Amino acid sequence: MNYPKIKDIKAQANYQLFVVFSNGVSKIYNCKPLLKQEAFAKLSNKFLFNQVHVDTGGYGIIWNDDIDLAESELWINGQEARNRS
Repeated sequence: MNYPKIKDIKAQANYQLFVVFSNGVSKIYNCKPLLKQEAFAKLSNKFLFNQVHVDTGGYGIIWNDDIDLAESELWINGQEARNRS
């Protein structure tokens, strides 16, 4: 399945992400459950968490060379939100 690409990403309070997709849909993605996993534990550092940005092409988001998420994860598990742009 083809998922919409990510147009914009904003770190929010309480380890949530506000994601805007290329089809105009906005979703809130809760990162708190990820923090329990070793691969994402460093995101508990708020400075690092706030460094999130869209990767080239909109196929995912990245924090650094080791931590990223695919657009499909954000699309499938994000909760639809009102557009805050």
